[in-house]
Amino acid sequence: MAPRTPTARLRTALALVGVAALTATLAACSTDEADSAAPGSTAGSAISAERCAENEAAGTVTYLTGYQYQASASILEVIAAKELGYFDALCIDLDIQPGTGDTGQNTQLLASEQVQFTAVSQQNIIQAQDSGIDILGISSYSNVGLEVLITGPEITDLTQLEGTILGQKGELPPTVGAMLDNAGVDVGSIQQVVVGYDPSVLTRGQVTSLTGFISNEPNLLEAMGEDVTVWRPYDEDVPSSLGALAVNPGFASEHPTVVEDFLRASFHAFEYCEENGEECVGYASALSGEGYDAEHNLKIWETEAGIVRESQTGDLGAIDTANVEAIAAMLDEYSLLETPVSADDALAYFEPAFVTAVYADGTLVWPAP
Repeated sequence: MAPRTPTARLRTALALVGVAALTATLAACSTDEADSAAPGSTAGSAISAERCAENEAAGTVTYLTGYQYQASASILEVIAAKELGYFDALCIDLDIQPGTGDTGQNTQLLASEQVQFTAVSQQNIIQAQDSGIDILGISSYSNVGLEVLITGPEITDLTQLEGTILGQKGELPPTVGAMLDNAGVDVGSIQQVVVGYDPSVLTRGQVTSLTGFISNEPNLLEAMGEDVTVWRPYDEDVPSSLGALAVNPGFASEHPTVVEDFLRASFHAFEYCEENGEECVGYASALSGEGYDAEHNLKIWETEAGIVRESQTGDLGAIDTANVEAIAAMLDEYSLLETPVSADDALAYFEPAFVTAVYADGTLVWPAP
């Protein structure tokens, strides 16, 4: 018999958890009915004693952010959930560590279980598996990706960029390249130059187009009073993701209730931060320390949270399997994988059941069973 991988062992564990999840669906109260985990909740106040003991058995759990304490979806709500006492209420001892923005490093730290959870994109998860790094995707907030292309308003068709200069941060994001390709642009005719993180290179005319992140450069340029056009690969039928989370498969196999309740607390805080964004950004600012631009980070949160709701088609955080298949196909098409991946292989890198388990009829189950 072939050895069972951590991911394979997880499937068995989830079969057992599914029974508990069904019980939870029947017994638990909805968020609206019993929102007992308001700020100041006490340890174990939103979970049964039996489940609390299961979560406590995992010991300290570490979450590695995608980039520092930036107020992005998949970072801010986790910070807020900790500060609001949601993890304590679910008997999860959570430690939060700031990531550097190096997603490759995040996936390696996760696979070696130096951390148990991290924020990476669905594309990162497929590419990690392609490199032999075993991690498991457990949720994603949106199919609208973070990467965008920004131009002046005089550009009304992407083919106008042929023969111009494009500024990027080290490489052309694959989704932006796919967008240009889908739009019929001769990408080879565009001169690409590496630029820093000051978006004014665009408005000063040093480049005609600039790659960036959907909630960062556009908001910075708006604050400067500049009028720009934001081109989203999503609008050109390029698959991507925003706010995805991954877990170490071995940890998930041993502690499935912790995975569910990590998501439960995070989704609960997401809803809280939608109404209390300034307060939640304040938690991130306190962690980051002096120099944190709270005003800009609030813009980041409001932009990303708005995109999540605007594009939401199922339960908050639910994995869109069709999008996973589309991302895998795109990575193959643009030769971004060492080994071609089938749709079934790509889907095996994700486990949607954890998100399914924390909802009942479209409502987040809170408190936990």
